[in-house]
Amino acid sequence: MAIPILKNWEKYFTNTDEGLGSSYERIILNNKLESICKHFNISSVLEAPCFGFTGLSGINSMGLAKDGKKITLLDNDKKRIGLIEKTWKEMKLPLTLEYLKEFSPLYFADNSFDLSWNFSALWFVNDLSGFLKELTRVTSRAILLCVPNRNGMGYISQKILGYKELKKYLKEENILPRKIKKEMKNNGWMLIDSNYIDCPPWPDIGMPKKNFLKIFGLSWLLKKKEHKPMTIMDYYNGKDPDFPENMISHFWFEKKAPKLLKTFWAHHHYFLFIPEKKEIK
Repeated sequence: MAIPILKNWEKYFTNTDEGLGSSYERIILNNKLESICKHFNISSVLEAPCFGFTGLSGINSMGLAKDGKKITLLDNDKKRIGLIEKTWKEMKLPLTLEYLKEFSPLYFADNSFDLSWNFSALWFVNDLSGFLKELTRVTSRAILLCVPNRNGMGYISQKILGYKELKKYLKEENILPRKIKKEMKNNGWMLIDSNYIDCPPWPDIGMPKKNFLKIFGLSWLLKKKEHKPMTIMDYYNGKDPDFPENMISHFWFEKKAPKLLKTFWAHHHYFLFIPEKKEIK
Protein backbone atom coordinates (compact mmCIF):
# COMPACT_ATOMS: atom_id res chain seq x y z
CA MET A 1 0.00 0.00 0.00
CA ALA A 2 2.97 2.29 0.60
CA ILE A 3 1.21 5.13 2.40
CA PRO A 4 4.52 7.10 2.74
CA ILE A 5 4.38 7.84 -1.02
CA LEU A 6 1.68 10.41 -0.25
CA LYS A 7 4.38 12.57 1.31
CA ASN A 8 7.62 11.53 -0.37
CA TRP A 9 6.66 11.10 -4.05
CA GLU A 10 8.64 14.19 -5.04
CA LYS A 11 11.98 12.77 -3.91
CA TYR A 12 11.95 10.11 -6.63
CA PHE A 13 12.32 12.76 -9.32
CA THR A 14 15.81 13.54 -8.03
CA ASN A 15 16.70 10.02 -6.88
CA THR A 16 15.00 7.37 -9.02
CA ASP A 17 16.21 4.45 -6.89
CA GLU A 18 13.01 2.42 -6.26
CA GLY A 19 14.51 -0.74 -4.81
CA LEU A 20 13.86 -4.35 -5.74
CA GLY A 21 10.15 -4.47 -4.89
CA SER A 22 9.00 -1.64 -7.14
CA SER A 23 11.49 -2.62 -9.84
CA TYR A 24 10.03 -6.12 -10.03
CA GLU A 25 6.53 -4.68 -9.98
CA ARG A 26 7.36 -2.43 -12.96
CA ILE A 27 8.44 -5.33 -15.16
CA ILE A 28 5.52 -7.58 -14.21
CA LEU A 29 3.13 -4.73 -14.96
CA ASN A 30 4.87 -3.96 -18.26
CA ASN A 31 4.50 -7.58 -19.34
CA LYS A 32 0.79 -7.58 -18.51
CA LEU A 33 0.18 -4.36 -20.41
CA GLU A 34 2.14 -5.56 -23.41
CA SER A 35 0.11 -8.77 -23.61
CA ILE A 36 -3.17 -6.82 -23.44
CA CYS A 37 -2.03 -4.40 -26.13
CA LYS A 38 -1.02 -7.25 -28.40
CA HIS A 39 -4.26 -9.16 -27.88
CA PHE A 40 -6.54 -6.16 -28.49
CA ASN A 41 -4.38 -4.42 -31.08
CA ILE A 42 -4.03 -1.30 -28.93
CA SER A 43 -2.56 1.91 -30.32
CA SER A 44 -3.87 4.63 -27.95
CA VAL A 45 -3.77 4.48 -24.15
CA LEU A 46 -5.21 6.58 -21.33
CA GLU A 47 -3.77 6.18 -17.83
CA ALA A 48 -6.02 7.96 -15.35
CA PRO A 49 -5.25 8.71 -12.61
CA CYS A 50 -1.54 8.20 -13.28
CA PHE A 51 -0.43 8.65 -9.66
CA GLY A 52 -0.33 5.38 -7.80
CA PHE A 53 1.65 3.95 -4.92
CA THR A 54 4.94 3.24 -6.64
CA GLY A 55 8.16 5.29 -6.51
CA LEU A 56 8.70 7.55 -9.51
CA SER A 57 5.31 8.92 -10.58
CA GLY A 58 3.96 8.97 -14.11
CA ILE A 59 6.11 6.30 -15.75
CA ASN A 60 3.75 3.30 -15.62
CA SER A 61 2.93 3.70 -19.32
CA MET A 62 6.46 4.58 -20.45
CA GLY A 63 7.14 1.05 -21.66
CA LEU A 64 4.08 1.27 -23.92
CA ALA A 65 5.28 4.62 -25.26
CA LYS A 66 8.65 3.09 -26.16
CA ASP A 67 6.67 0.43 -28.01
CA GLY A 68 4.97 3.11 -30.11
CA LYS A 69 1.66 3.53 -28.30
CA LYS A 70 0.12 6.99 -28.05
CA ILE A 71 -0.04 7.80 -24.33
CA THR A 72 -2.26 10.23 -22.43
CA LEU A 73 -1.88 10.73 -18.68
CA LEU A 74 -4.13 12.54 -16.21
CA ASP A 75 -3.06 13.84 -12.80
CA ASN A 76 -4.54 16.21 -10.23
CA ASP A 77 -1.32 17.76 -8.93
CA LYS A 78 0.15 20.57 -11.06
CA LYS A 79 3.62 20.33 -9.55
CA ARG A 80 3.76 16.60 -10.17
CA ILE A 81 2.59 17.14 -13.74
CA GLY A 82 5.52 19.44 -14.37
CA LEU A 83 7.98 16.89 -13.03
CA ILE A 84 6.41 14.03 -15.01
CA GLU A 85 6.55 16.09 -18.18
CA LYS A 86 10.24 16.83 -17.58
CA THR A 87 10.98 13.13 -17.04
CA TRP A 88 9.32 12.13 -20.31
CA LYS A 89 11.09 14.90 -22.23
CA GLU A 90 14.42 13.67 -20.93
CA MET A 91 13.56 10.26 -22.36
CA LYS A 92 12.52 11.93 -25.65
CA LEU A 93 9.15 10.21 -25.59
CA PRO A 94 5.90 11.81 -26.83
CA LEU A 95 3.22 12.33 -24.20
CA THR A 96 -0.10 14.07 -23.70
CA LEU A 97 -0.33 15.09 -20.04
CA GLU A 98 -3.29 16.95 -18.58
CA TYR A 99 -4.44 18.31 -15.25
CA LEU A 100 -7.87 17.29 -14.02
CA LYS A 101 -8.77 18.05 -10.42
CA GLU A 102 -11.65 15.62 -9.90
CA PHE A 103 -11.06 13.10 -12.72
CA SER A 104 -14.66 13.51 -13.82
CA PRO A 105 -15.95 14.46 -16.28
CA LEU A 106 -13.25 13.40 -18.72
CA TYR A 107 -12.89 15.97 -21.49
CA PHE A 108 -12.46 13.51 -24.33
CA ALA A 109 -14.76 12.38 -27.11
CA ASP A 110 -16.46 8.99 -26.99
CA ASN A 111 -14.12 6.07 -27.77
CA SER A 112 -11.02 8.30 -27.79
CA PHE A 113 -8.77 5.52 -26.48
CA ASP A 114 -8.35 1.83 -27.25
CA LEU A 115 -7.22 1.04 -23.70
CA SER A 116 -7.71 2.87 -20.41
CA TRP A 117 -6.13 1.76 -17.19
CA ASN A 118 -4.74 2.70 -13.79
CA PHE A 119 -2.62 1.16 -11.08
CA SER A 120 -3.33 1.56 -7.36
CA ALA A 121 -5.01 4.89 -8.11
CA LEU A 122 -8.78 4.44 -7.82
CA TRP A 123 -8.82 5.57 -4.21
CA PHE A 124 -7.81 9.08 -5.30
CA VAL A 125 -11.07 9.43 -7.24
CA ASN A 126 -13.80 11.30 -5.35
CA ASP A 127 -16.75 9.86 -7.30
CA LEU A 128 -15.96 6.30 -8.38
CA SER A 129 -19.31 5.77 -10.10
CA GLY A 130 -19.01 8.95 -12.14
CA PHE A 131 -15.37 8.30 -13.00
CA LEU A 132 -15.92 4.74 -14.23
CA LYS A 133 -18.92 5.85 -16.24
CA GLU A 134 -16.72 8.41 -17.97
CA LEU A 135 -13.84 5.96 -18.38
CA THR A 136 -16.07 3.47 -20.17
CA ARG A 137 -17.44 6.25 -22.38
CA VAL A 138 -14.02 7.33 -23.66
CA THR A 139 -12.66 3.79 -24.11
CA SER A 140 -13.39 1.47 -27.02
CA ARG A 141 -11.59 -1.84 -26.47
CA ALA A 142 -10.42 -2.68 -22.96
CA ILE A 143 -10.08 -1.30 -19.43
CA LEU A 144 -7.55 -2.61 -16.91
CA LEU A 145 -8.01 -1.69 -13.25
CA CYS A 146 -5.33 -2.70 -10.74
CA VAL A 147 -5.91 -2.32 -7.02
CA PRO A 148 -3.97 -3.28 -3.89
CA ASN A 149 -4.73 -6.76 -2.59
CA ARG A 150 -6.74 -6.02 0.55
CA ASN A 151 -6.38 -9.65 1.69
CA GLY A 152 -2.61 -9.52 1.48
CA MET A 153 -0.49 -9.68 4.61
CA GLY A 154 1.42 -6.62 3.46
CA TYR A 155 -1.73 -4.56 2.97
CA ILE A 156 -3.16 -5.54 6.33
CA SER A 157 0.06 -4.71 8.18
CA GLN A 158 0.40 -1.34 6.45
CA LYS A 159 -3.24 -0.55 7.10
CA ILE A 160 -2.67 -1.09 10.81
CA LEU A 161 0.46 1.06 10.79
CA GLY A 162 -1.10 3.83 8.67
CA TYR A 163 -4.76 3.64 9.62
CA LYS A 164 -5.20 7.37 10.29
CA GLU A 165 -3.62 8.40 6.99
CA LEU A 166 -5.61 5.80 5.09
CA LYS A 167 -8.86 7.24 6.41
CA LYS A 168 -7.74 10.84 5.90
CA TYR A 169 -6.29 10.72 2.39
CA LEU A 170 -7.75 7.68 0.62
CA LYS A 171 -11.13 6.26 -0.31
CA GLU A 172 -10.64 2.59 0.51
CA GLU A 173 -14.19 1.80 -0.59
CA ASN A 174 -13.10 2.57 -4.17
CA ILE A 175 -10.83 -0.46 -4.32
CA LEU A 176 -13.43 -3.02 -3.23
CA PRO A 177 -13.58 -5.65 -6.03
CA ARG A 178 -17.34 -6.15 -5.72
CA LYS A 179 -17.94 -2.41 -6.08
CA ILE A 180 -15.67 -2.10 -9.11
CA LYS A 181 -17.29 -5.07 -10.86
CA LYS A 182 -20.79 -3.80 -10.11
CA GLU A 183 -20.07 -0.33 -11.48
CA MET A 184 -18.46 -1.70 -14.63
CA LYS A 185 -21.37 -4.10 -15.24
CA ASN A 186 -23.81 -1.21 -14.84
CA ASN A 187 -21.85 0.61 -17.54
CA GLY A 188 -22.19 -2.33 -19.92
CA TRP A 189 -18.70 -3.77 -19.54
CA MET A 190 -17.90 -7.44 -19.02
CA LEU A 191 -15.17 -8.83 -16.77
CA ILE A 192 -13.09 -11.25 -18.85
CA ASP A 193 -10.05 -11.72 -16.63
CA SER A 194 -9.26 -11.23 -12.97
CA ASN A 195 -6.27 -12.44 -11.03
CA TYR A 196 -3.58 -11.57 -8.54
CA ILE A 197 -0.44 -9.89 -9.84
CA ASP A 198 2.87 -8.67 -8.42
CA CYS A 199 3.48 -11.70 -6.21
CA PRO A 200 7.24 -11.91 -5.58
CA PRO A 201 8.91 -14.07 -2.91
CA TRP A 202 8.92 -11.17 -0.43
CA PRO A 203 6.13 -9.41 1.51
CA ASP A 204 4.54 -6.12 0.50
CA ILE A 205 6.05 -3.86 3.15
CA GLY A 206 5.73 -0.65 1.11
CA MET A 207 8.87 0.93 2.57
CA PRO A 208 12.64 0.37 2.73
CA LYS A 209 13.56 -2.77 4.65
CA LYS A 210 15.56 -0.81 7.21
CA ASN A 211 12.52 1.33 8.08
CA PHE A 212 10.22 -1.69 8.34
CA LEU A 213 12.58 -3.60 10.60
CA LYS A 214 13.21 -0.52 12.72
CA ILE A 215 9.50 -0.33 13.59
CA PHE A 216 9.71 -3.79 15.15
CA GLY A 217 13.16 -3.30 16.68
CA LEU A 218 14.78 -5.73 14.25
CA SER A 219 17.33 -3.47 12.58
CA TRP A 220 20.07 -5.86 13.70
CA LEU A 221 18.87 -8.37 11.09
CA LEU A 222 20.17 -6.23 8.26
CA LYS A 223 23.52 -7.15 6.83
CA LYS A 224 25.78 -4.17 6.30
CA LYS A 225 26.63 -3.99 2.62
CA GLU A 226 26.94 -1.36 -0.06
CA HIS A 227 23.59 -0.22 -1.40
CA LYS A 228 23.18 -0.52 -5.16
CA PRO A 229 20.56 1.83 -6.67
CA MET A 230 17.89 0.09 -8.72
CA THR A 231 15.65 1.87 -11.21
CA ILE A 232 13.80 0.95 -14.39
CA MET A 233 14.89 4.30 -15.81
CA ASP A 234 18.32 2.75 -16.42
CA TYR A 235 16.56 0.27 -18.69
CA TYR A 236 14.53 2.90 -20.49
CA ASN A 237 17.59 5.06 -21.18
CA GLY A 238 19.68 2.10 -22.34
CA LYS A 239 22.10 1.91 -19.42
CA ASP A 240 20.84 -1.46 -18.16
CA PRO A 241 19.47 -3.61 -21.01
CA ASP A 242 19.37 -6.67 -18.75
CA PHE A 243 17.03 -5.04 -16.23
CA PRO A 244 13.85 -6.96 -17.28
CA GLU A 245 15.68 -10.29 -17.30
CA ASN A 246 17.11 -9.65 -13.84
CA MET A 247 13.67 -8.85 -12.46
CA ILE A 248 12.01 -11.84 -14.13
CA SER A 249 14.49 -14.10 -12.35
CA HIS A 250 12.23 -13.60 -9.31
CA PHE A 251 9.08 -14.57 -11.23
CA TRP A 252 9.39 -18.25 -10.29
CA PHE A 253 7.36 -17.72 -7.12
CA GLU A 254 4.54 -15.84 -8.86
CA LYS A 255 4.43 -18.44 -11.61
CA LYS A 256 4.24 -21.48 -9.34
CA ALA A 257 2.37 -20.22 -6.27
CA PRO A 258 -1.22 -21.57 -6.01
CA LYS A 259 -4.02 -19.01 -6.14
CA LEU A 260 -4.92 -19.59 -2.50
CA LEU A 261 -1.43 -18.55 -1.45
CA LYS A 262 -1.52 -15.51 -3.74
CA THR A 263 -4.75 -14.45 -2.06
CA PHE A 264 -2.75 -13.71 1.09
CA TRP A 265 0.62 -12.84 -0.44
CA ALA A 266 0.18 -11.03 -3.76
CA HIS A 267 0.55 -7.26 -3.66
CA HIS A 268 -2.13 -6.39 -6.23
CA HIS A 269 -5.28 -7.64 -7.91
CA TYR A 270 -6.27 -6.78 -11.49
CA PHE A 271 -9.57 -6.71 -13.39
CA LEU A 272 -9.77 -6.64 -17.18
CA PHE A 273 -13.01 -5.55 -18.84
CA ILE A 274 -14.33 -5.29 -22.39
CA PRO A 275 -17.60 -3.78 -23.69
CA GLU A 276 -20.43 -6.30 -23.66
CA LYS A 277 -22.04 -5.12 -26.91
CA LYS A 278 -18.99 -4.17 -28.96
CA GLU A 279 -17.15 -6.60 -31.16
CA ILE A 280 -13.38 -6.30 -30.63
CA LYS A 281 -11.50 -6.85 -33.85
